[in-house]
Amino acid sequence: MATAGVGGAGAGIRAVRMVSRGAINFTVGLVILAILWAIGGHLIAANPKTANFAGFGLWPTLQAFPELWSMGKLQNATYASGYRLGTGLLIAIAIGIPIGILMGRVSWFRKLTDSPFQFLRMISPLSWMPITVLVFSAWDHSIIFLVAFASVWPVMYQTAAGLAKVDPAWFKVARNLGAKPLQMLTQIILPAISFDIFTGIRLALGVAWVVLVPAELLGVTSGLGYAIKDARETLAYDHLTAMVLTIGIIGYVLDTVCALLIKRFSWHRGDL
Repeated sequence: MATAGVGGAGAGIRAVRMVSRGAINFTVGLVILAILWAIGGHLIAANPKTANFAGFGLWPTLQAFPELWSMGKLQNATYASGYRLGTGLLIAIAIGIPIGILMGRVSWFRKLTDSPFQFLRMISPLSWMPITVLVFSAWDHSIIFLVAFASVWPVMYQTAAGLAKVDPAWFKVARNLGAKPLQMLTQIILPAISFDIFTGIRLALGVAWVVLVPAELLGVTSGLGYAIKDARETLAYDHLTAMVLTIGIIGYVLDTVCALLIKRFSWHRGDL
């Protein structure tokens, strides 16, 4: 009992040290980035040839946040982009997981679909923009389609790869014990590949976030991409960099949430 207590205390100390080290690295990294940004902004403002672009500096960018918030631009742009991102991701997850399971479990389906799926996966999602404008009546629907198209592949292939690693003996034992297909899915397949599913969603989120912003530069009048375009056209460079910074912050937070979900709900506990 005493040995177990000492071991538990040691594990707790190691966990605290790991968290502290991570916090220090996070803070130091951001401070270095902020210093470099501030120096670059000062050099831009001090040069008469580039003084008109002083709004790109760190301090003008930070000062723009309260103004954007009071105008409601920050909230509205974030909500519009979040709606498109969330809807597109949900569609990708709803399509990608079932197809990924089929690819991992049904050999003939995997072989039949490999070539067309690889072909479609290599097409840039933004290249579909002219077609989606003709097919969908609203720009929102077009952007949601582009997000879903871009993010479905990581979910699909990660799900299939995870299922391929599962020991076939598990399925044999389950069948011998009388497991029905639904029980096989909910009690064996999904728990076994949860790590891979969440990893695929994390990858899909990164791809979707990259596709969303340039897609919003065309046609729509809301969202973070549109806000960047509007700030550029009005020469509000501090607003532009504030929106760019907002995109980075939101993307980082979403990725961190996905990483925490992977650690919380999967059987794997390795560093991500």
